[in-house]
Amino acid sequence: MSFVRSLLGGLPGRVHSATFKKAASTLSQHTPHQTLSLAPINLCQRFQSTNATAASTMTNDDESDPKDTERLRKLRNIGISAHIDSGKTTCTERILFYTGRIKEIHDVRGRDGVGAKMDSMDLEREKGITIQSAATYASWGDYNINIIDTPGHVDFTIEVERALRVLDGAVMILCSVSGVQSQTMTVDRQMRRYNVPRISFINKMDRAGANPFRVIDQLRNKLKLTAAAIQIPIGAEDQFRGVVDLTTWKAYYNEGENGEVLTEKEIPEELMDFATEKRHELIEQLANVDDEIADVYLMEEIPTAEQFTNAIRRATLDLKFTPVLMGSAFKNQGVQPLLDAVINYLPDPTQVTNTALDVTQDEKPVDLVPYSGNPFVGLAFKLEEGRYGQLTYVRIYQGTLKRGGFITNVKTGKKIKVPRLVRMHASDMEDVDELGAGEIGAMFGVDCASGDTFSDGALKYTMTSMFVPEPVISLSLSPVGRESPNFSKALNRFQKEDPTFRVHVDKESKETIISGMGELHLQIYVERMRREYNVECTTGKPQVAFRETITQPAKFNYTHKKQSGGAGQFGRVIGNIEPMTTDEDTGKDVAFENRVIGGNIPTNFIPACEKGFLDALEKGPLIGHPVNGIRMVLEDGAAHAVDSSEMAFRIATKNAFQEAFNKGRPTILEPIMNVAITAPVEFQGTVIGGLNKRKGTIVDTDIQEDFFTVTADVPLNDMFGYSTELRSATQGKGEFSMEYKEHQPVQTFVQEQLIQEYKKKEAAKK
Repeated sequence: MSFVRSLLGGLPGRVHSATFKKAASTLSQHTPHQTLSLAPINLCQRFQSTNATAASTMTNDDESDPKDTERLRKLRNIGISAHIDSGKTTCTERILFYTGRIKEIHDVRGRDGVGAKMDSMDLEREKGITIQSAATYASWGDYNINIIDTPGHVDFTIEVERALRVLDGAVMILCSVSGVQSQTMTVDRQMRRYNVPRISFINKMDRAGANPFRVIDQLRNKLKLTAAAIQIPIGAEDQFRGVVDLTTWKAYYNEGENGEVLTEKEIPEELMDFATEKRHELIEQLANVDDEIADVYLMEEIPTAEQFTNAIRRATLDLKFTPVLMGSAFKNQGVQPLLDAVINYLPDPTQVTNTALDVTQDEKPVDLVPYSGNPFVGLAFKLEEGRYGQLTYVRIYQGTLKRGGFITNVKTGKKIKVPRLVRMHASDMEDVDELGAGEIGAMFGVDCASGDTFSDGALKYTMTSMFVPEPVISLSLSPVGRESPNFSKALNRFQKEDPTFRVHVDKESKETIISGMGELHLQIYVERMRREYNVECTTGKPQVAFRETITQPAKFNYTHKKQSGGAGQFGRVIGNIEPMTTDEDTGKDVAFENRVIGGNIPTNFIPACEKGFLDALEKGPLIGHPVNGIRMVLEDGAAHAVDSSEMAFRIATKNAFQEAFNKGRPTILEPIMNVAITAPVEFQGTVIGGLNKRKGTIVDTDIQEDFFTVTADVPLNDMFGYSTELRSATQGKGEFSMEYKEHQPVQTFVQEQLIQEYKKKEAAKK
């Protein structure tokens, strides 16, 4: 009975005798060893009763069909997201193997000549990173799971953004050694932006220095999540053998050549005290966010497995709690319990509120009901150029999408026939006749843009758009030899597929300029042009996306007058320009405001004034870069009955802006990058010295045994060539990642240098 007391220990005060007797009788019924075969139905059976309880709380719609409701309850749409090299694709590979979708496990870097299923692009296998998000589906017991494996590199952040826009839940993977890293924070922000419930999986438990509980502390402190472990490891590093489930109070071991047999046993005696302590911590964390567990906690009782599961599910769906699991995907440990957690704790499509905007009622928000009998609404969230034309990935929010059926693009009003409908399995596809509400699939032969909404024609609903970050780096690009049609064809295709990849032709130099999220982002596209379109390209020196702005208000009173025989040009504008912060609702930091009263400027010339303002923003007076963070207020002016025209007021406003801009203490803004560097401790002084040399500001340092992590804010203009410097300074052992943080004013002497360089360049053109 002392064993039972230890089982119930850890809670303050006394334990109720009824609870004590109940636990004792439960323990007496357990056999010491019990082996489970990997047939998914067996693994899921212990969760079906709790799922049924959770599912019974779902809203039933009048138009829902019982079979459709049951299908939806057994559907999960999840994304797998993390910092680069945390093991997302390795984990997805194991999920596909255990669910029977693939017959063999392959290496992510393609060293076995095959490569991971989800990294189907040659470039992905060569570099060992995910570049494009890949979709697949799998079955786990009676449940169907749509999975999107996303890139971890910040340069491909749009792939994560659009995946989370259409998914119902997510698995956030963390490295047991590195913990919360820079891209983990970005992924966390994206999950919060789209209100995506998540479970966390601490991977690489077999690595030297693995410490899952330090990672959980980081989740609480750095990401401000209410997180708690629902498992503890059995052993660690090279001794990692399995996990103890704190909700079912059992130990689970993966056995067999590829971990395909999950064995359930009693908790090892030496782990009992630690398991009791961590279960008490789990109860405390849940009691803060769930009333039922709070009542159990106050009664000094221990929740049953069913109470635990229901409470964790409720709190996770309400975005109040994040359950943390652990394992090692590479060593085939802990992946099946992760699949069980996906089924148990992440929502089905009926438990997520998706809102559309009704175009016919001034974009009034409307909640969509995810049943197949309702009118069709779907969102095209990703485009790819496939072997048979454009492949459009679609999330169906309500209604049914049928092959051969007609749908309407809400933005263009164009009616389109769906010639072919497929389910994706990485680069493979399976033809289907129809897809119901809540599903994710793809259409061939439908011409549209990323983010377009489709309906059955009866509804004029449009889905809210996703967040697209602005590019931070540009390169000039030119083909080797004569320009072929493939050059423009490739650039047009890449722009259509990736909203963060921009192309424009410089008006003065006539060079083609490509812009993106980082050096790697642009390098990948240049390499893809060579491989996929047979176009060799040379790139110029990287150009930083500087911006210009003012720091104080300035007034203008400008008259544009030109007389050259006959009707001339006349326009007078009076007003001011002032600094402006980003508007949270619109996301814009430039605005034109018309305060003209009394008709001194006729109303038909006001749009021309706004166009003049927008013209002036394109090229700032200091170094010719775009202007932002500015509001122009037009207060008064004058017009001539004959000589005034739209062109006159457009020119007047543009010139007035440039005159006032120089009075507003203008400054140049440069992109600041959040840089995270990990390297062995002996190189800490060298690394920090290198950052100081590059004008970096140290934000945080964290030392873990042999390695340290430093986070710093560094101007992008000073980061070119840093990877080579870091490798040589750390004997190839250091690694870094960076992401755009914000634009900040440059130092005064840098501003002077940039202005002088620009003047020299302009003078050379004359």
